[in-house]
Amino acid sequence: MKRIKSCLAAIVALLTMSCTASANQSTMNNQDETSMDKNGKTLVVFFSHAGENYSVGNIEVGNTKVVADYISEMTGADQFEIVADKDYDMPYMQLIEVAKQEANNNELPPMVGKLENVDQYDTVFIGGPVWWGTYPQVMFTFFRDYDLNGKTIIPFTTHEGSGLASCVEDVREAYPSANVKPGFAIYGHEVRTGRSKVEKWLKGLGF
Repeated sequence: MKRIKSCLAAIVALLTMSCTASANQSTMNNQDETSMDKNGKTLVVFFSHAGENYSVGNIEVGNTKVVADYISEMTGADQFEIVADKDYDMPYMQLIEVAKQEANNNELPPMVGKLENVDQYDTVFIGGPVWWGTYPQVMFTFFRDYDLNGKTIIPFTTHEGSGLASCVEDVREAYPSANVKPGFAIYGHEVRTGRSKVEKWLKGLGF
């Protein structure tokens, strides 16, 4: 009887050790996966408008560029700035009429420059101001020309009351097979003093 009890105790001990080892291995695998995700290359794609902007006046560096720089500084992300082959240097009221016309006509203004080797990036931040309810139309030119399906996409906007508008939905429509995260919006007049808000958002994402 004692031998049977001893054998049972040994079996229980072996099973416990086996389960513990499996759990530890599972934890290690999860840690490895998390590490691999964090080690993936990150890119910030953005369009930014300098010149006359609502609420901040005439600025040399666009509001979205300021946020893009914060993201790169905090995450080590590369940058690609979307530059339109079209002059948007005009008074703000004139600009919003141009933006309205482009949006209503679904225009795709041509871009200047080219993004090399987009396949190397696992995570892509996409940011811009909100013009007439969504991103500027030149950003949709980028969406047409570059395939980001299969990647993690993190939208952000600078605005003066529009929030994210339809930007997140439009990114999801452009890239139906991407993992599009909830977006981040910050007032344009806050960006130059809002570094801590961007930092809090990035920490919430795990950066």
